[in-house]
This record gives sequence, C-alpha cells and structure tokens, in this order.
Amino acid sequence: MRLAALLVTLMMALVGTATADERVVGGDRVSIDDHPWVVYLTDTSGFQFCGGTLVAPDKVVTAAHCAVGRTARNTRVVVGREDKKSTAGVVTRLSGIWVHPSYVTADQGADVAVLTLRDRMSERPLPLAGPGDEALYAPGTPGHILGWGRISEQGPVSQYLLGATVPVMADGDCADAYFQFHADEMVCAGYLEGGVDTCQGDSGGPLEAGGRLIGVTSWGEGCARENRPGVYSKVIRFHDVLLEQVNGEG
Repeated sequence: MRLAALLVTLMMALVGTATADERVVGGDRVSIDDHPWVVYLTDTSGFQFCGGTLVAPDKVVTAAHCAVGRTARNTRVVVGREDKKSTAGVVTRLSGIWVHPSYVTADQGADVAVLTLRDRMSERPLPLAGPGDEALYAPGTPGHILGWGRISEQGPVSQYLLGATVPVMADGDCADAYFQFHADEMVCAGYLEGGVDTCQGDSGGPLEAGGRLIGVTSWGEGCARENRPGVYSKVIRFHDVLLEQVNGEG
C-alpha cells in the first residue's frame, strides 16, 4: 500500500500494518485517456481512499485491505476521471464485493478483492496476467504504477492521476528488505535507492507491465524509502480465482 513522489503506489506507513492509505511518489501527471482502466474508490462523501483496475466492463480488481469492512452501499468507484476535482467520467455504485477468503492482513498475502459495478463501463479494461505471462515478472521488467495518493511519505494527496515506471525486483532483494515477503503471492517493484514508489491512497491500484495487470498495490514500509520497495499482490498467482469472480455475476 504505497508508492513514490507523484505516482508511487499504495504502501503502508509501517511494515506489517495493512491500511488503505497509499500513494504514488516520484511520478508525473499522466492522462486517463492513456490508462482508461485505472479507477479510484471513494466513500459516499467522495473521499478517495484507494485505487483499482477495471478488468471487465463491470468488474474492478483492488486490494482486499481496501474492501474489508466496506459495503456496496457505502462504496463508490470513479471511472474515467483524471482530476479528482472535476466532474468528468462516471461515479458508479456497487452490486457486490468479493474479498479473497484467505486474506487476513496485507503482509500475510491474498490481498486481492473484486468489486462488481452496478453499471457496465465503456472504458477499455486491462487483462489479468495469467498462464504464459511469467516473463513479465522477470527482474528488471518495467512496471507502471498509477494512483491519486500521497506524493511523498507525509505529503498531500494528488489531485491528478500520477504515474511512474519502476522495475520488477528479484525475489531475493525483496526478501532481504522484508521478512514478511512471500514470493509465491507477492512481487516487489522499485529501486533499491528508493525515490519512486506508491504511497497512501494508491493501495489497490495497478502494477501494469506488457499490457497486463501483474500486481495490485498492497503494502510496504513508508514511501519510496531506500531498500524498502513497494510490495504488490502477484496477480498471476491469483489468476484463476480472480477470473472466476470476473466471469461470475458478482
């Protein structure tokens, strides 16, 4: 749940503390037209607390820690809006929320959820990474993070959609950074020297590579810190269960 300067994804402020407060650090403003599948979650007052990815016309993949405790009645998804202060795009309600049954906390894994929208969106969805996409997890693969979260560890959230590029990291480097890291369910992305990452408000948002959703912003220590990369739920590991939800009626 976190990221760096203007795009660093969703990370948490404390290791082992799974919160829905994430953001992008070290990024730049990007166009929603180029990333029509990135969305954000709000409460009924319009407060943005997480991100997500449109993976089908009426399905959004996000982090479990963004969905636990939420209901379809008190959650909204905003699609097609780059500037949070604008009225562009669509604010849609939910008809269902699915949280991975094995989820406990973000740093224990299974940090994935699927939201079913009441309305079908016309925006282009982003396919899930699945069988045959293992190469996208190779160390050094350029991954793209996106979000509206904090632009620095203790800084303000972004009004605009931010994005950045971070390389997928070797499992060994991530294990050195976090004892909670589980390579079968998680993937790290970022730089050992820090500087670019997700942050509070970015949680649940996408880690995209090769035109696929390969990760869901999940957790990490601080935002864009040295030797503290962002940790993402490994979508390929959850492909089958996510696809079952995406293809279901929700």
